[in-house]
Amino acid sequence: MSLAIATAATFAIGLAAAFAAAPRDGFETEIFIAASPERVWSLLTDPVEHAAWNPAMHTVEGRFSVGERLRLRMRTPSGGAISFRPRVLLAEPARELRWLGRLGLPRLFDGEHYFRLIREDDGTRLIHGERFRGVLLWAMGVHQFRPVFEAANAALKARAEAASAIAPTDAPPAYPLTRA
Repeated sequence: MSLAIATAATFAIGLAAAFAAAPRDGFETEIFIAASPERVWSLLTDPVEHAAWNPAMHTVEGRFSVGERLRLRMRTPSGGAISFRPRVLLAEPARELRWLGRLGLPRLFDGEHYFRLIREDDGTRLIHGERFRGVLLWAMGVHQFRPVFEAANAALKARAEAASAIAPTDAPPAYPLTRA
């Protein structure tokens, strides 16, 4: 075996081992929203609404259905933008939304983004986080994204609560309406 082949084989084995042992990291944020899980879900899964309330998003395209690919263009913490096409992993109405995005090859930089909606007496507890895996985590800290998630949570809360405050109810008015 030539030195070049031995070197290439050693490099390939080392690279495969690095990808197999890729580090993991992540974080989770939480906020209470005084609106129903159904209202919060409608804002999360409507591409126009999502882009309207989410300060990190430039563009949201696609259907939030299992197996579908979304097209997202996001602002980065440094002020730039990144586009990616995550695949929807879970879309359980008014309960949970998950997608997996990746940068290039699997385990180079993967992010499983999620929103869990928990019904509480007078609203929704939103758990919003992301689990990362990939060799780029050795050089990159993902906790820089936490403020972006917290800003998105606050914006979703404001949008959902404002919409809930003006949403019509199913109850009839307390007195008959008449026209003059």
